[in-house]
Amino acid sequence: MSYRFRTPKLIDHEALASKGYVLVVDEDPGDLVYYRTVLQRAGCAVVTCSSYDEALGCLGAEHFDLVVLSQGSSAFEWRGVLEKAVGIDCAGQVLVVARVLNMSCYLEAMQLGARDYLEEPVPEQDMIRAAETCLTSRAVAA
Repeated sequence: MSYRFRTPKLIDHEALASKGYVLVVDEDPGDLVYYRTVLQRAGCAVVTCSSYDEALGCLGAEHFDLVVLSQGSSAFEWRGVLEKAVGIDCAGQVLVVARVLNMSCYLEAMQLGARDYLEEPVPEQDMIRAAETCLTSRAVAA
């Protein structure tokens, strides 16, 4: 009789969520709660980060199917997180959410590899639709 041994993973993504494993990065605690709640209702497992260093640490330690990233101000402070998320995974899916639509930040985010750019406040159905689009296109690319 033969036995198969599985090497334990840090996280079993399939057991956690049927839709995907999502990292949400935003300095506003209220936004973190809102996005986590919406994405969990949609069937995603969600990890939240409220700082640049924390987000980079999460990206270095885990594999995420989707990253929802706050633009911050018009200076787009979180661009390093976007670059790392896309850089570690060519099929990395990143949604950038912005308090104020800024065309130069939009263009920069898209050129760096963001999948979509949404203006806050993002209605629940729009967030779910955007997340599902990203997660579906990721699954097709895999």
